[in-house]
Amino acid sequence: MPYRRLPNTDAARIKAMETALKKGKDIPPQKLAYSARNIVKLQQFLPRFEQNIQLQRQTQTSHNKRSKNYYEVQHKAKLYLTHFVRVMNMAVIRGELPESIRQFYGLEADDSNVPSFNSECDLIKWGHSIIEGEEKRLMKGGSPITNPSIAVVKVWFEKFLENHNFHKTIAKRASDYSEKTCDMRVEADELILDIWNEVESHFKELPEERKREECEKYGLVYFFRKGELEKIKNNVERPSWN
Repeated sequence: MPYRRLPNTDAARIKAMETALKKGKDIPPQKLAYSARNIVKLQQFLPRFEQNIQLQRQTQTSHNKRSKNYYEVQHKAKLYLTHFVRVMNMAVIRGELPESIRQFYGLEADDSNVPSFNSECDLIKWGHSIIEGEEKRLMKGGSPITNPSIAVVKVWFEKFLENHNFHKTIAKRASDYSEKTCDMRVEADELILDIWNEVESHFKELPEERKREECEKYGLVYFFRKGELEKIKNNVERPSWN
């Protein structure tokens, strides 16, 4: 005997609900194979489910498109901060600036290493520290470090911060839509199961094949077990000697 299979993708869920809802609109309630209560549920739930899936896809697409630009800007900000620290360290090595200058940027006076900018948190932390340190040093009469200047470094760092905030916001939005879709899938599966059970119960007195045909009109999906289709095919093709 064939077995019933509930939808396991969003597209299949939507198709199942659309098919059942169309029947609900085409057939008078007293002749419909499932309850009026579930018609109302379908009418209310299906548009919300479709809209949430659409918003989830749009948000994810926007997130993916902006990601490339985001990582390019992040790389630029990291590059300019790295070059700035290296130029400062070279000036210290040449004796043009004292070792103590490093302390303006939150570095140890005797540490000539470039800070790690590998993570977003490190980049934000050191970006603020280096830019604020240089601005503070200039306010005290220090000579500006150039090539790159702190103004250019600041431009790219602020671009990174702007993109970072947007990236986080849209990633959170995509995550929220995804979580909501997961919750709505449970609701969709429960509604479809309830409708399908009502439909099968409505046609339970019909012969098996006729029952299956009528149920399929409401969107129910049946699959034959291994070997069953071959058996049916053989029965159909076997010549009658009567």
